[in-house]
Amino acid sequence: MKSPDIFKKIVDVSKKTSTDVYAVGGFVRDSLMGKVDSKDIDFVVGGSGLEFAKEFAAEVGEDAGTLVEFPDFDTARFTFTKAHSKENENGESYIEKEILFEIEFAGARTEEYDAASRKPVVQPTSIEDDLQRRDFTVNAIAQKIMAGGKLGAVIDPCNGQQAIQDKVLQTPLEPNETFSDDPLRMMRAARFAAQLDFSIAPAVLEAMHTNAERLSIVSAERIQEELMKLMKTDRPSIGLTLLHATSLMDYFLPEVCQLSGVEEVKGYSHKDNLGHTFAVVDNIAEQSAKPLLRFTGLLHDIAKPQTKKFEKGRGWTFDMHEHLGRKMAKDIMRRLRFSSKDIYYVSELVRWHLQPIALMDKGVTDSAVRRLIVGLGDMLPDLLVLCRADITTGNQTKKERRLKNYDYLDERIGEVIVTDKLREFQSPVRGEEIMQMCGLKPGPTVGKMKNAIEEAILEGDIPNEYDAARAYFDSIKEKYIADAEPWELV
Repeated sequence: MKSPDIFKKIVDVSKKTSTDVYAVGGFVRDSLMGKVDSKDIDFVVGGSGLEFAKEFAAEVGEDAGTLVEFPDFDTARFTFTKAHSKENENGESYIEKEILFEIEFAGARTEEYDAASRKPVVQPTSIEDDLQRRDFTVNAIAQKIMAGGKLGAVIDPCNGQQAIQDKVLQTPLEPNETFSDDPLRMMRAARFAAQLDFSIAPAVLEAMHTNAERLSIVSAERIQEELMKLMKTDRPSIGLTLLHATSLMDYFLPEVCQLSGVEEVKGYSHKDNLGHTFAVVDNIAEQSAKPLLRFTGLLHDIAKPQTKKFEKGRGWTFDMHEHLGRKMAKDIMRRLRFSSKDIYYVSELVRWHLQPIALMDKGVTDSAVRRLIVGLGDMLPDLLVLCRADITTGNQTKKERRLKNYDYLDERIGEVIVTDKLREFQSPVRGEEIMQMCGLKPGPTVGKMKNAIEEAILEGDIPNEYDAARAYFDSIKEKYIADAEPWELV
C-alpha cells in the first residue's frame, strides 16, 4: 500500500470518529525537500492515538498487516506486510512476511520527564503544542490529512521550513531542555547531520557535549537502533565524528574512542586508527547497503590499542588483533543487545578480515582458498567488501596494486568453488554411513572421521567426490576405530 492509499483510509476513519489527523515529522520534512520515497510515516491524532489506530486496523483488515500497541504512550504502530510462501532445506513450506510500510499513530500530547527516567507523564494537548516537544525544528512540522487523502496547509510553529532552507538542525525548545527530556535526541542529531547533510547549530552542539552523560539512562536497545540508523546513511562518518567529538560515543562505544590518537617512538609513528576506521565505514557504504557490514567496519580494528607494540626492526605492530577483536566485538554487541545471529556475523568477519591479505603475501594456493571459502561460507563476499574498504592509503599506486590482488583472489575463489564443488561443503561420506559401516554409536570418533575426510579435501589430497572420499575413509577407519571409547562401540 502506498502513502496516498493510506491517507484515504485515514480520512475514512477520521470521518467515522470525527477526529483530526496530521502527518508529522520526517515525512513532511522529506516532502518539503522533494523526497517522496518514505516508507515510515508518523501521524498525530486530535484525540487518542491508540483508539484511532485500532479503528484504522479494523478498516484495513488483519490481512493487511499487524498492529502493535503502546498504551503507556497512547501510541500504536501498524506494519503493512506482504506474505510470501517459502520452502526450507527440508522442502517444508512456511510463510515469510515482507515489511512494506510502517505508520505510527500518537495522540497530540505534552510530555514531562523525571530526571532519572525515560518514562514521561503524558497529557493531551493541541497539535501546535505537540510540535513544540519534538526533537528538531525540521521535524516539528505537520500537515492535516484532508478529504480525498490530500495534505493540507503546512503547520510550522517552530520555523522548521526556514531551518530546512538553511540546512541546519535547531531544537524547538532550549537545547538543554530538549536533550534532558530525551537524551537519545543527541544521537539523532548526529544521525540527521549525516542523513540530511545538515549542520548543527552551535548552541545545539554545545548542549550535546554538556548533556552527554545523560545518555547513560537510555536503554541499550534504543542506542543500538539509533546507531544502526546512522549506519544506513550515505556517509556514516559524519555522524560518527560528531558522536566522538561531543563525547557521546564514550557512553556506548568507549572501545572505538580508544582508537583515537597517534603515538611516536624514535621517529616512527602509526596512523590514527580512529580516522582510518571511519574511512573504512564510508568505503563500505559506497559498496554495500548492509548496515551490519558497515558496523563491522567500525569494529574491525577494535583491538589495535590492546595489541599495539613497538618492535625494533618492525616498527609498530598489532599482532593477533583480529583474534582479540573477535572477542571484543562479541562483548560490545552483547552489551548493545544485538541478536546472536548478528553477533556471529560481525565477530567472524572481524576474525577473518586479515586472512585474504595473508593469502596474497604467501601466494594464493588452492588449499588456502578452500579454507577461506569453507570458513566464511555465505559471508565471503562481505569479507571481500570489508577487505577492499580497508584500503585507505592515499598512495594511488599502492591502492591500485592491492585492489588488483583482491580482483585476482576473487577470480580464484570462483574457480575453486566451481571445480571443487564447495558451495555447500561437507564430508561426502555422511555420519550415518560411517556409524553403519564401522559399528559405532554417535560420538566424537564419528566426528573425527568426518573431519579427517574434510581436511583431506581442503588440503587437496583427494577431490570433493564421494568415491574418492569413501576410498580415503576405508584407508583410515581402522586407526580411528581402535582409538574409540568402549561406549561408542555397538
